Amino acid sequence: MKVRKSSIEDINLILDIYAKARAFMKENGNPNQWYDYKPLKEDILEDISHRHHHLIYEDNKIYGCFTFFKGEDPTYKIIDDGTWLNDKNYGVIHKVASSFDKKGVFKAILNYCENEADNLRIDTHKDNHVMQNVLEKNGFKKCGIIYLHNGDERLAYQKIVRN
Repeated sequence: MKVRKSSIEDINLILDIYAKARAFMKENGNPNQWYDYKPLKEDILEDISHRHHHLIYEDNKIYGCFTFFKGEDPTYKIIDDGTWLNDKNYGVIHKVASSFDKKGVFKAILNYCENEADNLRIDTHKDNHVMQNVLEKNGFKKCGIIYLHNGDERLAYQKIVRN
């Protein structure tokens, strides 16, 4: 599978993938991470405009999407009940979603991000046990708790790709 930057023309496909991801999360005990409406279309369009949103594809079929950027995430400045593995520059992975039509979407995301940054940070909801297992299986370490702008807690993970 390959990765490319998302474009505005992809928005309906992207929204469909996020709808499938929300349904999957609900079915697997995580109805509150994205509720029935997140991520917001406006947030996705903003990510696209900053060239942070990406698609996973193969043979012109989209299988997943995510946001990735290098730099500080303001919600990662304060971490409770733990500490980051290091304070070096990092890449941030957000809004990971799959169409569930093909295995290996997260592995493709991870391969891309590992080539872009020496450290990776990501967070997930405490009820998102599927994502927690995927992260830990792929070498991420749970570091503590961070807080979103609205005050919601998230479990924070980091992976050191290269020292």
